[in-house]
Amino acid sequence: MGVKIYPSPRVYNQVLAPRKYIKGKRRFSVYWTWSYPWEANRDVTELDNRFSTMTEVRRVGWPAFESIEFSEKMFLQGIAGTLELFHLSIARFQEVVESVTGFRVPDYQRIDQAGQKLLIDERILADTDTLMVFGLDHLVTEQEAAPEEIEAIQNFLKREDTCLVLSPHHDVGFSEDLNQRQQEYAHHGDPLVPRQQRFGKYTRSLMKGLGVPVENRFGLRPATIKGTNNQLVPLAKQMDFDNRGWLNGVNTFNFHMHLPHYAVTTDDPKLIQVLARQPIDMTHPHPFIDAGNREFNMFLWMPPTGERVGDILLADSTIFTTLFGGDESLERFWKNLAML
Repeated sequence: MGVKIYPSPRVYNQVLAPRKYIKGKRRFSVYWTWSYPWEANRDVTELDNRFSTMTEVRRVGWPAFESIEFSEKMFLQGIAGTLELFHLSIARFQEVVESVTGFRVPDYQRIDQAGQKLLIDERILADTDTLMVFGLDHLVTEQEAAPEEIEAIQNFLKREDTCLVLSPHHDVGFSEDLNQRQQEYAHHGDPLVPRQQRFGKYTRSLMKGLGVPVENRFGLRPATIKGTNNQLVPLAKQMDFDNRGWLNGVNTFNFHMHLPHYAVTTDDPKLIQVLARQPIDMTHPHPFIDAGNREFNMFLWMPPTGERVGDILLADSTIFTTLFGGDESLERFWKNLAML
């Protein structure tokens, strides 16, 4: 059977139509850095560095996914089903952004279900003002930014009113010390995350190419208010540095059991600003806590400099999903990004 290969971008659940530039109306695009087939085809007998199967999600989350739409009659039950949950989980974000900007938010994948590879180039960037790069590729799948992609994004950021949001996910269990891996696992407490789950080779290579002095480290459980259903302790915000007002009216993001610490690797205070830190759940020990830390870096900003007139932000991809909950504060953050 012949399969037609389309040279134009393939998008998920949408028909692509170029979006015309309108001043003051930002055009968002989401880019998942994974190879869908490689992630979906991972050996489920492997303990580490893979997504959960949908069957595992149903078992742990029971009875949350026991409705007919998540049954084997209507939904993929392997790893592919879990990947589809991520796509579904940004639908609310897409709706909120469209309500503000008037533009739909296309949902791209580096390598999609049909094996079609889409690099970040002018096919995506030409009608995009805010590019969101969701770093959910496992290191073992060997995704890496090509030199031409880095160059394309550098040129993109020379345009006025552009913004790049980098979202490398967590790096759990990087140590060869099995006792440390177990300690990290006990700290976050999510049975669906293996003792080692390392994400983000693509975003790491992109950050290196763009000169972003940040590393995604660990998977830390955020502090919650005692007696509540995972209501987060408010962010520690640095409003003096939030020149754009992204955090106006924002007290919390959303609860997720294992969030990355975005470690700043430069001493130059003008290069990057930490706009928000998240208090850590101190209930269970963790090497990051043992090192004297009580908060982790959650939301960072690289102001324009030199030829780069666009902003670079760092924020975990889970902040833009509803898979792990959400409230008015979170949606206010989304609207701020869309308006500012």
